[in-house]
Amino acid sequence: MKVRTRFAPSPTGKMHVGNLRTAVFGYLISKKHQGDYILRIEDTDQERKVEGALELIYDTLKLCQMTVDEGPLVGGSYGPYIQSERLSIYPKYAKQLVDQGDAYYCFCDENRLVGLRKEAENNKVPFLYDGFCRHLSKEEAEKRIATGEKPVIRQKVPKEGTVVYDDLVYGKMTFQNNLLEDQILMKSNGYPTYNFANVIDDHLMKITHVVRGNEYLTATPKYNLLYEKLGFEKPIYIHLPMVVDEKGKRLGKRHGSVSFMELYQQGYLPEAIVNYLVLLGWKPESTQEIFSLSELISEFDPKRINKAPAKYDIKKLQWVNAHYIKKLSLEDLFAITYPHLEKEYGKLDKKWTMHLVKIFQKHLSYGAGIVGLTRIFFHESYEIEKEALEFLENNDKSADVINLFWEKILKLDKWEVNEIVNVINEVGKALNVKGKDLFMSIRIAVSGGMHGPELPDTIYLLGKEKINENIKKVI
Repeated sequence: MKVRTRFAPSPTGKMHVGNLRTAVFGYLISKKHQGDYILRIEDTDQERKVEGALELIYDTLKLCQMTVDEGPLVGGSYGPYIQSERLSIYPKYAKQLVDQGDAYYCFCDENRLVGLRKEAENNKVPFLYDGFCRHLSKEEAEKRIATGEKPVIRQKVPKEGTVVYDDLVYGKMTFQNNLLEDQILMKSNGYPTYNFANVIDDHLMKITHVVRGNEYLTATPKYNLLYEKLGFEKPIYIHLPMVVDEKGKRLGKRHGSVSFMELYQQGYLPEAIVNYLVLLGWKPESTQEIFSLSELISEFDPKRINKAPAKYDIKKLQWVNAHYIKKLSLEDLFAITYPHLEKEYGKLDKKWTMHLVKIFQKHLSYGAGIVGLTRIFFHESYEIEKEALEFLENNDKSADVINLFWEKILKLDKWEVNEIVNVINEVGKALNVKGKDLFMSIRIAVSGGMHGPELPDTIYLLGKEKINENIKKVI
């Protein structure tokens, strides 16, 4: 049996990290077994469809290097791969269920359903449709349809017995049938619900492994009843633990940048995001945490997915991302940092900026972080820190070092790092000063502080004019 997994998002907005993690896990399972990875767009809820969301899905998968074997853009033998283009498929199966007595027409209007929901809320019990139309005869239902009424079709769930199924993560799951609702399969407008369409499509597209969030654990019994009544073979289920915040609350939009594109635009690398998301709820056999996509495919075992909620930790993501940033070429490093510098400070010289970002490469955890690290090179104000001032006051060599450095640096014709190094060495040799007395004195004079990047780089980036202004204030 060839392994076939699917990622089936709805185009209702940005792709958040929980959704992308589901996509990644499905991809790894299929590729681990040399199987097929299918993209299916589930857009039967047209009211929630968001302009541009479809393109975000395509762009995200491309950036994350998850190649789709079948889908809207690449085609395949089981298309169409957009549910709204498959509307002619679902009524046949709904009618089959009605004819078998496993589904029924429901004419309850919204007012009645709202009343039932309010009653359940008042009684503090979960809402379940009460089966008011469950016992209508087929003939009576067809007469009402003939007069223009537009019913929904509901699944007729048995009211006795249990549904039992195995999940690769959560093990044996057992549900009482009398606690399952007669869910809607087909809406009155002719569109299938997600709960019906996903079963039909998974069967027709020969999906072998269904990977989705654990919020579907309680819906799966109803899906399995549909598989049985339609004579379909059930897939292998892999339900993923939910992603929560630091307080254990379900991760939502209120947490800020939890969508892939927002993270990407802040300078997080797609391969780092994928690497981190796999670690949300899954542990490798070794202590290794940094994986390439090919390594993840080789190492991934869904049986090592944890049942417990996975905590989204932005600091851990930054730690992972920093590993990838350290390996970037200078051009790629420039690409993820310059837009943030330009937004903050306006257009900058490329050569100067590339030098700037390069010296901070090993300290950077995401692209936008470059702004906070480099403020010293953009601030107009110059103020000597208290600790630095004390150093100058207690060091009898500092004044001579600063004066000679000032004299020599202003005469420098070629403003390059190696030339600046020569000036510093000349000052030290002329005054027989070295170490902290030499380097710290100059650093404080040019920057006002005792810490920062390598001194020659700091001087180069500040520039001769700024160096001159700063030293005037300290002498």
